[in-house]
Amino acid sequence: MAYGYWLNNKEPVVNSSKKITIIKPIKLNLKMLFVIIFSIFVSACSSTPSNEKSVSDPKDPLEAINRPFWTFTWDYADKYVFKPASEGYVEYVPTDLRAGVYNMALNLNEPSTIINHLLQAKFTEAAKSTGRFVLNSTIGLLGFFDPASDFGWNRKEEEFGEVLGSYGVGDGPFLMVPALGPSSVREEVGDFVDSYYWPLAIIDFWPNLVRAGIIGLETRASLADQESIIKDSIDPYEFVKNAYFQNMQFKVYDGNPPIEVDQAEEENIDAYLEELEGM
Repeated sequence: MAYGYWLNNKEPVVNSSKKITIIKPIKLNLKMLFVIIFSIFVSACSSTPSNEKSVSDPKDPLEAINRPFWTFTWDYADKYVFKPASEGYVEYVPTDLRAGVYNMALNLNEPSTIINHLLQAKFTEAAKSTGRFVLNSTIGLLGFFDPASDFGWNRKEEEFGEVLGSYGVGDGPFLMVPALGPSSVREEVGDFVDSYYWPLAIIDFWPNLVRAGIIGLETRASLADQESIIKDSIDPYEFVKNAYFQNMQFKVYDGNPPIEVDQAEEENIDAYLEELEGM
Protein backbone atom coordinates (compact mmCIF):
# COMPACT_ATOMS: atom_id res chain seq x y z
CA MET A 1 0.00 0.00 0.00
CA ALA A 2 1.15 3.46 -0.51
CA TYR A 3 -0.71 5.92 1.65
CA GLY A 4 1.36 8.06 3.99
CA TYR A 5 0.56 6.46 7.33
CA TRP A 6 0.65 2.86 6.23
CA LEU A 7 3.65 2.42 3.97
CA ASN A 8 6.93 1.53 5.58
CA ASN A 9 9.84 2.77 3.52
CA LYS A 10 12.11 0.19 5.15
CA GLU A 11 10.36 -2.47 3.12
CA PRO A 12 10.34 -2.70 -0.69
CA VAL A 13 7.36 -1.05 -2.30
CA VAL A 14 6.06 -2.93 -5.30
CA ASN A 15 2.90 -3.30 -7.27
CA SER A 16 -0.30 -4.65 -5.75
CA SER A 17 0.55 -8.23 -6.65
CA LYS A 18 3.54 -8.27 -4.36
CA LYS A 19 4.29 -7.70 -0.72
CA ILE A 20 3.94 -4.19 0.59
CA THR A 21 4.43 -3.18 4.14
CA ILE A 22 2.07 -0.83 5.86
CA ILE A 23 2.36 1.00 9.06
CA LYS A 24 -0.68 1.73 10.97
CA PRO A 25 -1.02 4.82 13.16
CA ILE A 26 -0.99 4.71 16.94
CA LYS A 27 -4.57 5.07 18.07
CA LEU A 28 -6.13 6.18 21.31
CA ASN A 29 -9.08 4.61 23.12
CA LEU A 30 -11.28 7.37 21.74
CA LYS A 31 -10.82 5.87 18.30
CA MET A 32 -12.08 2.50 19.49
CA LEU A 33 -15.31 4.12 20.62
CA PHE A 34 -15.68 5.70 17.19
CA VAL A 35 -15.08 2.37 15.46
CA ILE A 36 -17.74 0.62 17.56
CA ILE A 37 -20.32 3.29 16.72
CA PHE A 38 -19.18 3.30 13.10
CA SER A 39 -19.47 -0.49 12.83
CA ILE A 40 -23.02 -0.49 14.21
CA PHE A 41 -24.01 2.27 11.82
CA VAL A 42 -22.54 0.71 8.70
CA SER A 43 -23.90 -2.72 9.57
CA ALA A 44 -27.38 -1.28 9.51
CA CYS A 45 -26.79 0.74 6.37
CA SER A 46 -25.05 -2.00 4.42
CA SER A 47 -27.83 -4.62 4.64
CA THR A 48 -29.23 -5.32 1.18
CA PRO A 49 -32.25 -7.21 -0.13
CA SER A 50 -31.58 -10.83 -1.02
CA ASN A 51 -32.24 -10.21 -4.71
CA GLU A 52 -29.48 -7.58 -5.00
CA LYS A 53 -26.07 -8.44 -6.33
CA SER A 54 -23.61 -9.41 -3.60
CA VAL A 55 -20.49 -7.36 -2.98
CA SER A 56 -17.52 -8.15 -5.17
CA ASP A 57 -15.02 -8.36 -2.31
CA PRO A 58 -16.12 -10.41 0.72
CA LYS A 59 -13.45 -8.69 2.83
CA ASP A 60 -14.94 -5.29 2.10
CA PRO A 61 -18.71 -5.44 2.63
CA LEU A 62 -18.70 -1.75 3.64
CA GLU A 63 -17.05 -0.46 0.47
CA ALA A 64 -19.87 1.98 -0.26
CA ILE A 65 -19.04 3.80 2.97
CA ASN A 66 -15.30 3.12 3.06
CA ARG A 67 -14.63 4.76 -0.31
CA PRO A 68 -15.95 8.21 0.67
CA PHE A 69 -13.94 7.97 3.88
CA TRP A 70 -10.85 7.17 1.80
CA THR A 71 -11.49 10.20 -0.41
CA PHE A 72 -11.75 12.41 2.67
CA THR A 73 -8.58 10.92 4.18
CA TRP A 74 -6.40 11.12 1.07
CA ASP A 75 -7.73 14.20 -0.74
CA TYR A 76 -8.38 16.41 2.27
CA ALA A 77 -7.01 15.27 5.66
CA ASP A 78 -3.61 14.28 4.33
CA LYS A 79 -3.29 16.96 1.67
CA TYR A 80 -4.22 19.90 3.88
CA VAL A 81 -3.25 18.74 7.39
CA PHE A 82 -0.92 15.77 7.79
CA LYS A 83 1.42 16.33 4.88
CA PRO A 84 2.04 20.06 5.58
CA ALA A 85 2.45 19.33 9.29
CA SER A 86 5.05 16.63 8.67
CA GLU A 87 6.95 18.81 6.21
CA GLY A 88 7.08 21.64 8.75
CA TYR A 89 8.16 19.28 11.49
CA VAL A 90 11.05 17.96 9.40
CA GLU A 91 12.04 21.46 8.27
CA TYR A 92 12.22 23.18 11.65
CA VAL A 93 12.94 20.50 14.28
CA PRO A 94 16.62 19.42 14.57
CA THR A 95 17.27 15.89 13.35
CA ASP A 96 18.85 14.67 16.60
CA LEU A 97 15.95 15.99 18.66
CA ARG A 98 13.45 14.36 16.30
CA ALA A 99 15.23 11.01 16.54
CA GLY A 100 15.33 11.19 20.33
CA VAL A 101 11.67 11.98 20.96
CA TYR A 102 10.67 9.42 18.33
CA ASN A 103 12.70 6.76 20.15
CA MET A 104 11.03 7.73 23.43
CA ALA A 105 7.58 7.39 21.90
CA LEU A 106 8.36 3.95 20.46
CA ASN A 107 10.01 2.79 23.67
CA LEU A 108 6.64 2.92 25.42
CA ASN A 109 5.41 0.18 23.08
CA GLU A 110 8.02 -2.34 24.24
CA PRO A 111 6.08 -3.75 27.24
CA SER A 112 3.09 -4.62 25.05
CA THR A 113 5.45 -6.15 22.52
CA ILE A 114 6.99 -8.32 25.25
CA ILE A 115 3.59 -9.68 26.31
CA ASN A 116 2.46 -10.28 22.75
CA HIS A 117 5.66 -12.20 22.01
CA LEU A 118 5.07 -14.37 25.08
CA LEU A 119 1.48 -15.07 24.05
CA GLN A 120 2.88 -16.62 20.87
CA ALA A 121 5.67 -18.51 22.67
CA LYS A 122 8.31 -16.33 21.00
CA PHE A 123 10.56 -16.42 24.03
CA THR A 124 13.74 -15.27 22.28
CA GLU A 125 12.04 -12.21 20.83
CA ALA A 126 10.41 -11.49 24.21
CA ALA A 127 13.83 -11.58 25.87
CA LYS A 128 15.27 -9.18 23.29
CA SER A 129 12.35 -6.76 23.72
CA THR A 130 12.79 -6.93 27.50
CA GLY A 131 16.46 -6.13 27.13
CA ARG A 132 15.62 -3.24 24.81
CA PHE A 133 13.16 -1.72 27.24
CA VAL A 134 15.39 -2.03 30.30
CA LEU A 135 18.54 -0.79 28.58
CA ASN A 136 16.93 2.05 26.65
CA SER A 137 14.85 3.19 29.63
CA THR A 138 17.94 3.46 31.85
CA ILE A 139 21.17 4.04 29.96
CA GLY A 140 19.19 5.41 27.03
CA LEU A 141 17.54 8.09 29.22
CA LEU A 142 13.90 6.94 29.02
CA GLY A 143 14.40 5.83 25.45
CA PHE A 144 15.81 9.05 24.02
CA PHE A 145 18.82 7.03 22.88
CA ASP A 146 18.77 3.48 21.52
CA PRO A 147 21.86 1.67 22.88
CA ALA A 148 20.02 -1.68 22.64
CA SER A 149 20.40 -1.65 18.86
CA ASP A 150 24.18 -1.64 19.33
CA PHE A 151 23.81 -5.06 20.95
CA GLY A 152 21.78 -6.37 18.02
CA TRP A 153 18.49 -6.07 19.89
CA ASN A 154 16.61 -4.37 17.09
CA ARG A 155 13.05 -3.21 17.53
CA LYS A 156 10.43 -5.76 16.43
CA GLU A 157 7.00 -4.53 17.40
CA GLU A 158 4.32 -7.14 17.98
CA GLU A 159 0.64 -6.25 18.36
CA PHE A 160 -2.25 -8.13 19.90
CA GLY A 161 -3.98 -8.17 16.53
CA GLU A 162 -1.07 -10.28 15.27
CA VAL A 163 -1.51 -12.59 18.24
CA LEU A 164 -5.14 -13.13 17.26
CA GLY A 165 -4.11 -13.74 13.66
CA SER A 166 -1.51 -16.31 14.70
CA TYR A 167 -4.28 -18.30 16.39
CA GLY A 168 -6.44 -18.29 13.28
CA VAL A 169 -8.69 -15.27 13.92
CA GLY A 170 -9.55 -13.65 10.60
CA ASP A 171 -9.18 -9.98 9.76
CA GLY A 172 -12.90 -9.32 9.65
CA PRO A 173 -14.43 -6.58 7.50
CA PHE A 174 -12.14 -3.91 6.10
CA LEU A 175 -12.57 -0.47 7.68
CA MET A 176 -11.41 2.88 6.37
CA VAL A 177 -11.24 5.07 9.47
CA PRO A 178 -11.55 8.76 8.53
CA ALA A 179 -8.20 10.61 8.70
CA LEU A 180 -6.44 7.53 10.14
CA GLY A 181 -6.64 5.12 7.26
CA PRO A 182 -7.16 1.40 6.65
CA SER A 183 -7.92 -1.02 9.43
CA SER A 184 -10.01 -4.08 10.21
CA VAL A 185 -12.14 -5.41 13.03
CA ARG A 186 -9.32 -7.65 14.26
CA GLU A 187 -6.83 -4.80 14.26
CA GLU A 188 -9.18 -2.53 16.16
CA VAL A 189 -9.72 -5.18 18.82
CA GLY A 190 -5.95 -5.66 19.00
CA ASP A 191 -5.31 -1.93 19.37
CA PHE A 192 -7.90 -1.74 22.14
CA VAL A 193 -6.16 -4.51 24.09
CA ASP A 194 -2.69 -3.03 23.48
CA SER A 195 -3.83 0.29 24.90
CA TYR A 196 -4.47 -1.38 28.27
CA TYR A 197 -0.92 -2.66 28.67
CA TRP A 198 1.42 -0.83 31.03
CA PRO A 199 2.63 1.90 30.69
CA LEU A 200 0.20 3.11 28.01
CA ALA A 201 -2.75 2.46 30.30
CA ILE A 202 -1.51 4.96 32.90
CA ILE A 203 -0.52 7.75 30.52
CA ASP A 204 -2.96 10.65 30.48
CA PHE A 205 -4.82 11.64 27.34
CA TRP A 206 -2.76 14.68 26.33
CA PRO A 207 0.71 13.12 26.76
CA ASN A 208 -0.55 10.10 24.82
CA LEU A 209 -1.85 12.40 22.12
CA VAL A 210 1.56 14.07 21.84
CA ARG A 211 3.20 10.65 21.65
CA ALA A 212 0.83 9.54 18.89
CA GLY A 213 1.42 12.81 17.04
CA ILE A 214 5.20 12.37 17.09
CA ILE A 215 4.93 8.86 15.68
CA GLY A 216 2.45 10.00 13.05
CA LEU A 217 4.61 12.94 11.93
CA GLU A 218 7.74 10.81 11.62
CA THR A 219 5.88 8.06 9.77
CA ARG A 220 4.34 10.51 7.32
CA ALA A 221 7.64 12.27 6.74
CA SER A 222 9.47 9.03 5.99
CA LEU A 223 6.99 8.17 3.25
CA ALA A 224 7.07 11.38 1.27
CA ASP A 225 8.99 9.81 -1.60
CA GLN A 226 6.38 7.08 -2.05
CA GLU A 227 3.28 9.19 -2.63
CA SER A 228 3.52 8.71 -6.37
CA ILE A 229 2.64 5.03 -5.96
CA ILE A 230 -0.90 5.92 -4.98
CA LYS A 231 -1.24 8.62 -7.60
CA ASP A 232 -0.07 6.26 -10.34
CA SER A 233 -2.36 3.39 -9.35
CA ILE A 234 -5.52 2.80 -11.37
CA ASP A 235 -7.70 2.56 -8.27
CA PRO A 236 -5.95 4.03 -5.21
CA TYR A 237 -8.59 2.75 -2.80
CA GLU A 238 -8.34 -0.83 -4.08
CA PHE A 239 -4.56 -0.62 -4.10
CA VAL A 240 -4.43 0.55 -0.48
CA LYS A 241 -6.92 -2.10 0.65
CA ASN A 242 -5.07 -4.98 -1.02
CA ALA A 243 -1.76 -3.76 0.32
CA TYR A 244 -3.21 -3.51 3.81
CA PHE A 245 -4.31 -7.15 3.86
CA GLN A 246 -1.01 -8.26 2.35
CA ASN A 247 0.85 -6.44 5.07
CA MET A 248 -1.30 -7.90 7.83
CA GLN A 249 -0.61 -11.40 6.56
CA PHE A 250 3.09 -10.59 6.27
CA LYS A 251 3.19 -9.45 9.90
CA VAL A 252 1.19 -12.38 11.28
CA TYR A 253 3.55 -14.86 9.63
CA ASP A 254 6.69 -12.87 10.53
CA GLY A 255 7.62 -12.22 6.92
CA ASN A 256 6.94 -15.74 5.65
CA PRO A 257 3.27 -15.91 4.66
CA PRO A 258 2.02 -19.15 3.10
CA ILE A 259 1.64 -19.26 -0.66
CA GLU A 260 -2.03 -19.19 -1.50
CA VAL A 261 -3.06 -21.29 -4.49
CA ASP A 262 -6.24 -20.66 -6.43
CA GLN A 263 -7.47 -24.24 -6.85
CA ALA A 264 -9.88 -23.38 -9.64
CA GLU A 265 -7.18 -21.59 -11.58
CA GLU A 266 -4.80 -24.49 -11.05
CA GLU A 267 -7.37 -26.92 -12.41
CA ASN A 268 -7.91 -24.76 -15.49
CA ILE A 269 -4.17 -24.65 -16.14
CA ASP A 270 -3.87 -28.44 -15.73
CA ALA A 271 -6.76 -28.99 -18.11
CA TYR A 272 -5.18 -26.67 -20.66
CA LEU A 273 -1.82 -28.45 -20.41
CA GLU A 274 -3.50 -31.83 -20.85
CA GLU A 275 -5.28 -30.50 -23.90
CA LEU A 276 -1.97 -29.35 -25.36
CA GLU A 277 -0.41 -32.75 -24.72
CA GLY A 278 -3.27 -34.46 -26.53
CA MET A 279 -2.84 -32.37 -29.66
